[in-house]
Amino acid sequence: MKRFGQNRNRWAGSYKRVIISLPVILLFLLTGFVKDYTPDQNIKNMNPDVSAKQKEKSGKAVKFLHSLNQAQRDKTQFTFGDSSKTKWHYLPGASWDREGIQLHELNETQKGLLFSLLQDFLSKSGYSKTKRIIELEEVLAQLGGSPSLRDPEKYFAAFYGNPERDSLWSWSFEGHHISLNFTVLNNTVSMTPLFFGANPAVIPDGKRKGERTLDKEEDIGLELIHSMSASQKQTALFQENAFPDITTTNATEVNPPAPVGIAVKELNHTQQNIVIKLLNEYLSAMPTELASKRMENLRKEEFEEIHFGWAGATKLGEPHYYRIQGKTFLVEFDNTQNNANHIHTVWRDFDGDFGRDLIREHYQTSDHHHNYH
Repeated sequence: MKRFGQNRNRWAGSYKRVIISLPVILLFLLTGFVKDYTPDQNIKNMNPDVSAKQKEKSGKAVKFLHSLNQAQRDKTQFTFGDSSKTKWHYLPGASWDREGIQLHELNETQKGLLFSLLQDFLSKSGYSKTKRIIELEEVLAQLGGSPSLRDPEKYFAAFYGNPERDSLWSWSFEGHHISLNFTVLNNTVSMTPLFFGANPAVIPDGKRKGERTLDKEEDIGLELIHSMSASQKQTALFQENAFPDITTTNATEVNPPAPVGIAVKELNHTQQNIVIKLLNEYLSAMPTELASKRMENLRKEEFEEIHFGWAGATKLGEPHYYRIQGKTFLVEFDNTQNNANHIHTVWRDFDGDFGRDLIREHYQTSDHHHNYH
């Protein structure tokens, strides 16, 4: 594993001493060439084509990283090509060996900086969803879960590359039922795999009894299957029993499976609008500009070929599963565990998970390549 900055002193033993005369030093000072370094200096001077909004995001990442002491920084920042970048999962904190720094290792100021960064990379609803899922860890602990597993502080942040210097960098925020993977190339941001889960999906007891999480993903899916005629439903139902989990689990890369279910072109206009509403619910975790652009591309390039497939029961409280698959992506929804009160959802991009398409674009268009590996 390559920690960022591991070789920062590799040239320390071999340098040439340069002697600069006093007049030259004075000349530099008087003409303003010698400036105090500030953490965001490189951000201000980065590619002029990068938008102010993206510079602000990168600047917040830099500010968070600069708030860490060296021991924390060594746990948090890695080279861009580090293999841990594509190792992800949605299991509880103690069940999976994650890289990065945990929330409980940060002070309140550092946590504030991290969550401010997360707010910038998600939409308002995406951030709210993330916070609700984290809060469910406390609910699980109250319902008798193991304190070592059910801990809202066991969420990890990891950074790959250098947002202060590089046009290409990435970061992740991950823990039980959350995996957010952001890759940045100038103004473009990729954020898949995108995983959200909820247990309990409906809180059974206490002051928050009846509160649901990921309810829209479930309800709109049910709305779509219930809107279908008998023949349409027969086509959409590709399996009698629901899968016990999403089928792609935590795969590093997903290849397109054989499409199952009913094609969007076989649906009427009202039903197609429900498909759009369902896709928009998944995309709504992303910032508006990114979500709108993705939906525009889906509708323009692959909408009619998208397939919707269902497995299992078609009502709340009984195990059910659905998937939405296009040429470029796969969405999975599963609610089977904990007596169908435990949801897993994921959005996978066949060519773009962990920013693979952006990385390829970077190497194809860049005049010079950093050694990210």
